[in-house]
Amino acid sequence: MKFVFPTSKTKHYRFPTHTNDLVLDRADAETSEVFVVVLEPGEAPPFHKHDDTEQIFYILEGRGLLRVAAKKQLMPVRPGDVVRIPRTMFHSIRCDGKRPLVYLAIDCFTSGRPKAEPTWDSHARVMCKRNGWSYTRVVKPQRRKRLGN
Repeated sequence: MKFVFPTSKTKHYRFPTHTNDLVLDRADAETSEVFVVVLEPGEAPPFHKHDDTEQIFYILEGRGLLRVAAKKQLMPVRPGDVVRIPRTMFHSIRCDGKRPLVYLAIDCFTSGRPKAEPTWDSHARVMCKRNGWSYTRVVKPQRRKRLGN
């Protein structure tokens, strides 16, 4: 059983709208997964929701705008901020600065590990198919150093 997951040894996923460096795969936990998200200036993932997941973001670098709920409220985020996204809430976060927005994302599954997508990689494949992205272009075999170095 693994207890320590270095952020210097991540699996790199470069989506057209953002980057995820996987730190802790959902396959290695019962109810969570962890990754570092990097948004280049102007980037934002699509406005979306998770029916079975509460998310926590810890902002490490850069500035961003968090968009939430049906009213599309906008809230600024900066280093040191913690963001909580309840399950079923529509949300997106956009890099609003000249430097990348970097944050640690922790997904907390409300009903245990998703059975239909038991690994982060299986989830990435579904995301690619849903959004018309090339999975082979998204997944990068190299490992990148991000934090702690």
